[in-house]
Amino acid sequence: MSNVPNETEPRGLAPTLVLALGTFAVGTDAFVVAGFLPDLAASLGVTEGAAGQSVTVFAAAYAVLSPVLATVAARVPRRVLLVAALVVLGLANLGSALAPSFPVLVVTRVLAAAGAAAYTPGAGAVAAALVRPELRARALAVVVGGLTVATALGVPLGDLAGERLGWRYALGAVAVACLAVAAGVRAVMPVLPGAPPVPLRARLDVLRRPAVTAILPLTVLGMAASYTVYAYSAPALRAVGVEGTAGLLFLYGLGAVLGNLAAGYATDRWGAHRVLPAAYLVMAVSLGLLGWMAAPGAAAPSGALSSTPSGMPSGVLVGVLVLAWGASSWCQTPPQQHRLIAAAPLEAPLVVSLNSSAIYAGIGAGTLLGGLTLPSGAALTYGTGAALAAVALAYALATRRRDRDRP
Repeated sequence: MSNVPNETEPRGLAPTLVLALGTFAVGTDAFVVAGFLPDLAASLGVTEGAAGQSVTVFAAAYAVLSPVLATVAARVPRRVLLVAALVVLGLANLGSALAPSFPVLVVTRVLAAAGAAAYTPGAGAVAAALVRPELRARALAVVVGGLTVATALGVPLGDLAGERLGWRYALGAVAVACLAVAAGVRAVMPVLPGAPPVPLRARLDVLRRPAVTAILPLTVLGMAASYTVYAYSAPALRAVGVEGTAGLLFLYGLGAVLGNLAAGYATDRWGAHRVLPAAYLVMAVSLGLLGWMAAPGAAAPSGALSSTPSGMPSGVLVGVLVLAWGASSWCQTPPQQHRLIAAAPLEAPLVVSLNSSAIYAGIGAGTLLGGLTLPSGAALTYGTGAALAAVALAYALATRRRDRDRP
């Protein structure tokens, strides 16, 4: 869907904002488990590491299903597809809220991943098509902004709901939000046709393009770096002296919102080849310092009135580092999507779908690594994330000359 009829252009802003509400619901669903992971694990009789693998299952299912659903649903009108995806997501969350056991929860998370995998790439492609090319990165940032606002508001609110009412009520609230947004998309979204049917093999031929294959691994590396820790943020933040995680999850989300919006503007102005290395440098430093603070005896608990060797109260330092971690995590998505669309402009919906698969492949890989390293201590989990961020930085610097997008 590279062109949109002219009569839809005046309505471009409102649909883009509603699309962002949809990605807010998707993001809340994908990440809310991090807020109440210990309670979920205790309720279903599994360890925290095992409970965190529900995020891995969601992410892996999303990564696999995204290109498949993009092929199967290619001819479906965009509004019908987006509404149906949100309805599936809502019903799956209702199933998760009622799950009597961990295996049943895993099944419902796979169904939720199917709804998310159908919605997010379609929303990104529609947003990119509704605006002029020079505003494309900012439009993508608005839609991705729904995911970042979910980390700022949806996940901390889910954390509080889990603490006050229980994790089942938190997932039930996510289900209601998904169904409400589905009604909003149905009311506001302009009528847009589907794309011509293209076989999956033909769709994946785009992966033979060096410009595309050079970009996607960076998405996997960058998201894995961040989500090595994020899914286990409750125990990881306890390791630096923080017991109540809602406030710091809000700071992470605030950083994600600011980083995402700044990245959209900066990419349009200066190019992705400058934005991405800065993001990975900030991520490596922030996770590395948190790992240093989590090491036994390295820093006093953040709740105390003690200070780090720099003279900054440790609680303030943790907040600053979490804010930077969130900003660096989510400022990578708009420039990556922009690079892919510039590399394959005629296959924009497909490459956005592949990037979404790469995002969730990275989240799944990072969550798996986090579950494996957490028993050895949060310092190792932070350090693993920092090391992956350093690898992403090196990869971004090595491949930036391949960028076809320039300011």
